[in-house]
Amino acid sequence: MDLLDTLTAKGLRGEVPTREEALAVLATTDDELLDVVAAAGKVRRRWFGRRVKLNYLVNLKSGLCPEDCSYCSQRLGSKAEILKYTWLKPDQAADAARAGVAGGAKRVCLVASGRGPTDRDIDRVTDTMAAIKDADPEVEICVCLGLLSDNQAERLKAAGADAYNHNLNTSEGTYGDIATTHTYADRVDTVQKAHGAGLSACSGLIAGMGESDEDLVDVVFALRELGSDSVPVNFLIPFEGTPLAKEWNLSPQRCLRILAMVRFVNPDTEVRIAGGREVHLRSMQPLGLHIANSIFLGDYLTSEGQAGQADLDMIKDAGFEVEGAGEATLPRHRADVAEAAAGGGCGTAASACGSGGGCGPCGGHAHGAEAASPEAVAPQTQDGDELRSDLVKVRRRGAGTELAPNA
Repeated sequence: MDLLDTLTAKGLRGEVPTREEALAVLATTDDELLDVVAAAGKVRRRWFGRRVKLNYLVNLKSGLCPEDCSYCSQRLGSKAEILKYTWLKPDQAADAARAGVAGGAKRVCLVASGRGPTDRDIDRVTDTMAAIKDADPEVEICVCLGLLSDNQAERLKAAGADAYNHNLNTSEGTYGDIATTHTYADRVDTVQKAHGAGLSACSGLIAGMGESDEDLVDVVFALRELGSDSVPVNFLIPFEGTPLAKEWNLSPQRCLRILAMVRFVNPDTEVRIAGGREVHLRSMQPLGLHIANSIFLGDYLTSEGQAGQADLDMIKDAGFEVEGAGEATLPRHRADVAEAAAGGGCGTAASACGSGGGCGPCGGHAHGAEAASPEAVAPQTQDGDELRSDLVKVRRRGAGTELAPNA
């Protein structure tokens, strides 16, 4: 039995591949790419059918973060020309959330930049969650505020949060290369605090920061061991004004292989295509839906995504359907485990958020600054393809602005 047959059989049984098998997925050739997608697609459909979960981001507080994460446009010393604002009022955040829910999102992700929340910040988020739940009691809420202190996860759970997002981002062995103001162990501790409080744990990675295949496999297996219910897969956007501005290392084919590896290691876990999909997958985004079962709708935290209606059209045209509010995201056996951990609470999978230790480049899906001038020489990917710099845009609408959101 060849590699893909073995991986498919294991995935259909909910079994995890070996590290060697996971590495072999990343080493497949472009000639084998559609076979890899098809194999991962069988596993995806076994556990999630043809449903796609939609998640919507609300950036409660943007920029001015004291952490030095190399990938983040909100980092200490960042020169990226992103929106910067302090906390949105609860009614402002609720209005922003309403736009996403109206577009089909079943989960709203509340995100704030910074190292971690103060007790006053927890109060702010509690008031914001109440305002959102008043408008739509059925909406799921994921919170992403950075590193948690003792009892803060419990307070968020008691206030109605369903999930908490905090990414590992990369392997333990290379984490010190991308951040020095906190450690990999700090991130693990926060995920464990959230899980221990009964919140659905959402934690993922960022690909394209110059890591090796071994690093990618290391972090994906670590996420599996942590019991993450949801794994957001972000593709680095080398944001102008950050230390990783010249790290253009991804091609659409590479991104699909990474998604497939994550799916095989997490056959029955929510896998989300998160930051960077429009820039790096480009016209091959629909193939990603055959592997992942979750995406964000419309814009991100500090960057523009494609129009929300374009996301919905893509899902329909690819033969998938939007997951309804009444449908459980996780398979029953995974939901049972999540409910037990939560004391009967939310059993659906968490979604990714960002910032302050969140899910994506620039603290959550940050794309580059304004598109390069026509005279500029377009950067090259590792495969020599020109990048679509016209897709790299700072968010100038939605939460924190006077312009309507792109939901």
